[in-house]
Amino acid sequence: MRYQVRQKLFTIGDQFNIKDELGNDVFTVKRQIMSVGKKLRIYDMAQNELCYIEQKLFKFMPEYQIFLQGELSATVKKKFAFLKNDFTIIGNDVNYYVDGNAWGHEFRIKKDDVQVAAISKKYISLRDTYTVDIDDSENQVALIAMTIVIDMVLHDRRS
Repeated sequence: MRYQVRQKLFTIGDQFNIKDELGNDVFTVKRQIMSVGKKLRIYDMAQNELCYIEQKLFKFMPEYQIFLQGELSATVKKKFAFLKNDFTIIGNDVNYYVDGNAWGHEFRIKKDDVQVAAISKKYISLRDTYTVDIDDSENQVALIAMTIVIDMVLHDRRS
């Protein structure tokens, strides 16, 4: 399935929608403002919470936890590397590896050395815009959450 993640530059309350390949809104992402650390929630279009993302504080490298249906599903950790943007994602039942280019615009998410998602960020855009291709057999919400975390770590300049 292909998604388009387009974050608006200036939104009150930090909210944006994720669209499918036909341009239909499928998810809403809301960032919790006035909190210690970054916290986001992903909702379906009926406003049912599907995912909660929370930044772990006081870590040498950025680290986030992803919760699905109230249960910890994965921990995303940025790896220390020069000229690369690599992440490890430790899940309850499976681990992922993310490798990306030095500019933070192209990524592959792999599970057991098999690519399950590809993320591509537009180089010139007024908003952060990503195309995310996810294998249909994978958990779509979990991989969207991983994409959002990667973006926050590499491109979010807000405190």
